[in-house]
Amino acid sequence: MKLLLIGSTGLVGQSVLAGALADPRFREVVALTRRPLAAHPKLVNPIVDFDALPPAAPWWAVDAVISTLGTTRRKAGSAAAFVHVDHFYPLAVARLVHRHGARTFVLNSALGADPASRLLYSRTKGILERDLEALGFDSLTLVRPGLIGGERPERRTGEALASAVLGALAPLLPARYRINPADKIAAALLDAAAAGLPGRHVVPSQALV
Repeated sequence: MKLLLIGSTGLVGQSVLAGALADPRFREVVALTRRPLAAHPKLVNPIVDFDALPPAAPWWAVDAVISTLGTTRRKAGSAAAFVHVDHFYPLAVARLVHRHGARTFVLNSALGADPASRLLYSRTKGILERDLEALGFDSLTLVRPGLIGGERPERRTGEALASAVLGALAPLLPARYRINPADKIAAALLDAAAAGLPGRHVVPSQALV
């Protein structure tokens, strides 16, 4: 099948991209990025401006999509800029691929995603989940990790501290609050894309330990 990825340069996205390129279930991988990726025989790598996506590009015609695109409020610079990246960009891609016939969408969301949450991060993820469901994909999977484990290109001090604490307390914590390794999350995303099971599905954090 043909798979499209957005967010393939982040911690989870890198694992998804590597896994997809090595996975015989995917014959072609389209990865939309702002900067070129390393070449691979299976990889199509359009360089795009997410604020001006080309609506008629032929590479929108795929079987499934995985979105791991996201940022932090601090990195984005403001609440509005964070919402623009975490909600507007994935939804814009989803609308285009759905229009071009994609039947499966898989989102790397978050533990606690809820459109009514008082927390900006959780509320934004919840609103995105709701808006994706409204598009009417045949198969929609929402993967909801908690704290993600792995080495990021940039250091996030708060996450590093939380990882150290949760790692030390792991034997005492309920499974849903333990660290979720990036490769486990990536595997869940890829399996959901390949399976394309009809309906809406949620993969909780405790399934990603």
